[in-house]
Amino acid sequence: METLIVLPKDKEQLAALKAIMKALKVNFKTEKTKDNLYNPVFVAKMKESEADFKAGRTTKIDPADIWNLE
Repeated sequence: METLIVLPKDKEQLAALKAIMKALKVNFKTEKTKDNLYNPVFVAKMKESEADFKAGRTTKIDPADIWNLE
């Protein structure tokens, strides 16, 4: 036997593939992809942070002063 790894491009393709497999009585299982491991809000904040860094919108902090931030 072989394992097939199918990579649908969108939800429409995914639904069609699932329907075909069900119609053919092919057993399958689904797993979340790496893209879905993180909360979308968190991902958006990280992308915003990266954009800020690339644009030079940063603040440099001396490690000796890390506990004196107010």
